Amino acid sequence: MKASTLPILLKNPTILLIGGGKVALQKAQVLHENKIDFRIIAEVCLDEMFMLCSNICVKAFDISDLNEEIVIDATGNMEVTNQLLAYKKEHKLLLNVVDVPSLCDFYFMALTKNRPLQIAVSSNGSSPTAAQYFRDECEALIPKNISEYLEKKQQQRDNNMINIEETNQELVRLKSKVYLVGCGLGDPDLLTIKAYKIIQTADVVLHDNLISDEIMALVPQTTTKVYVGKKKGHHSKSQHDIHETILEYTSKGLTVARLKSGDPFIFGRGAEELLFLNEHQIPCEVIPGISSAVSAPLVAGIPITARDFASSFSVVSPHSKGHSLNLTWIDLLHKKNHTVVVLMGLSRIPEILVEAKKQNVPTALPCAIISNASRPNQKVATCTLETLEEASQEMIRPSILVFGDVVNAFLA
Repeated sequence: MKASTLPILLKNPTILLIGGGKVALQKAQVLHENKIDFRIIAEVCLDEMFMLCSNICVKAFDISDLNEEIVIDATGNMEVTNQLLAYKKEHKLLLNVVDVPSLCDFYFMALTKNRPLQIAVSSNGSSPTAAQYFRDECEALIPKNISEYLEKKQQQRDNNMINIEETNQELVRLKSKVYLVGCGLGDPDLLTIKAYKIIQTADVVLHDNLISDEIMALVPQTTTKVYVGKKKGHHSKSQHDIHETILEYTSKGLTVARLKSGDPFIFGRGAEELLFLNEHQIPCEVIPGISSAVSAPLVAGIPITARDFASSFSVVSPHSKGHSLNLTWIDLLHKKNHTVVVLMGLSRIPEILVEAKKQNVPTALPCAIISNASRPNQKVATCTLETLEEASQEMIRPSILVFGDVVNAFLA
């Protein structure tokens, strides 16, 4: 196949499109999407054409109609084509006869979206499908915020501030992306489809000890896996170290999936990581996950807002920043028709009981402990506030606590 073509961009071209059928409609859509000035001549015109072009003449084409130097023949009518070919012998004319590459002076390339950075892919007319396939592959490589970046680079160029090395470093960073992925309770069947796709395609996966083995089994063997777990009393990496690890991989232009148990923004450090990424202008997307706050009681058979038992619920944590104790929520245990869900509360049960006693919370208040919700080793213990510490002895983390009448109503 000869490939003696020269891809160029024409600024503000005006084009004549001849034809008003389905083939012509496809070309009109391309021209319209790319904001190209064009007019149409056709004996019969599909209604959709009038939505794309305001300059349409419904008539048979005659060679005297030519004003433009760029013409698209989408008629499929050889009489029209022969007129154009004869005219071209004595006049300047760039002609595209749709689906007849041998008669074309130019081809339509498969274009990415019309924005400052646009990619055109051509198969020289041999396979538009192949061109479209690789167009889509290229489209996926272009960052969504490329327009903002190029505007900034244009301003720098206007001020003669051109730094190629710096730009190359910026582009590598721009190509990278971080996903804060909510992985839910641990059952891989409860992942969102989007979370699953990201886990399957990320270059690097950062995970901690709360991410189940079943979910980690979904990560391809070729993916780089980095353990950044935090256990009570032992952190393999500090939050600062995690940030630096993310920076290390994004500086190489890699896609990073930071796997977070439950939902990234519910009593986790997802917000801190998002703030850090925003400060360093690293593209980031948060993928919501199923939070144990509502789904752990669900899989244990406790509807936290069951009619006649609870008309509201609260989600709290006994942990504050810096591992300090937070018991400001204990007064909620007095509230009627209310359910209190405590995340990460297993190790704080002694302190919870001391404060509950100070505030005269009834010792008969129904309680439940749900350990490893949704996982094969899920365990549920029901008790009262009085027997909570005893019931907790055989439970392991991760666990949540549930306080309220809904416990007795459905698990008694």
